[in-house]
Amino acid sequence: MLENSTLDSLRDKKNLLAFSGGADSTALFFILINNNIKFDIAIVDYGIREQSKEEVHYAHELAKRHNLTCHVYKAPKIERNFESKAREIRYKFFEELIEKYHYENLLTAHHLGDRFEWMLMQFCKGAGCAEIAGMQKFQKRAGYTLIRPLLHLDKKELLVYLHANKIQHFEDETNLDVDIKRNEFRHNHSLPLIEKYLDGIKKSFEYIDEDRKSLIEEIEIKTVNELAYFKSSQNKRADIYAIDKVLKSKLYMLSSSEREFLKTETTVVVGRSFVINQDRGFVFILPYNSEETILPKSFKEECRILKIEPKLRPYLFKDEKAFLKIKELLH
Repeated sequence: MLENSTLDSLRDKKNLLAFSGGADSTALFFILINNNIKFDIAIVDYGIREQSKEEVHYAHELAKRHNLTCHVYKAPKIERNFESKAREIRYKFFEELIEKYHYENLLTAHHLGDRFEWMLMQFCKGAGCAEIAGMQKFQKRAGYTLIRPLLHLDKKELLVYLHANKIQHFEDETNLDVDIKRNEFRHNHSLPLIEKYLDGIKKSFEYIDEDRKSLIEEIEIKTVNELAYFKSSQNKRADIYAIDKVLKSKLYMLSSSEREFLKTETTVVVGRSFVINQDRGFVFILPYNSEETILPKSFKEECRILKIEPKLRPYLFKDEKAFLKIKELLH
């Protein structure tokens, strides 16, 4: 069920599977086992459902049965914005494991339905071809590659696989809550369309991926601690796509209005958390400090001479390596 290009990327690598016990990640678990791919699993217990205890137990049981390592994290209580906060907690946990145990690939069980749902949501918010292309099978991130091996498969195909092989899995009842925007889109829009036009939707994504390769220039993004930077392609759309890619890796999604600001402004603060500065052929993305910071006169004078954007200075004062890198690039 996995494509050869995916299998080649997983063999002889240290792989970490984001596991939940649900149909998608359980199907991926056994598909990997059947293809003799080595991996460990990581599961987050958010503690909001009684069933989560059973899911964690199942993860431990599968890991023991197949001689894998099972990493478990008990998340703190989430008071609000559950979806975005849960995602932030989840990826922070995964990336800590990746750094500690030197995993090369993080595998998630996103499938065609997830990709189509995301595409429709972006389309309705206002998006271009790059954003509509949405999830990619391979995505380079700082220190690892995010791989979505099931992106070409529909949920029904995964359920057929599980039922045919009599594999236990859990259903998360919160997926039925249409008050959650993602679920509302899924049940009212993406699922009915996939059921009716599955083959056409699969073919459309093949064309979209081919077109994306010719439309979007791949830009090499470099990092120094929390500073991310790249040489501008002189194509605003390509640069904004790269900025979006960096921010997604930091669990922040650009809004359509922020994208518009980036087309015309040289410096933009997004989400009160990041500042993006486009200067002298480079694009810099770094944490934003909104608090008033008292900087030494010598540092301010050096920044003034180099014409470094004032909004960058509080962070650069605290991160000498990042400051030296920007000095080197802008000198």
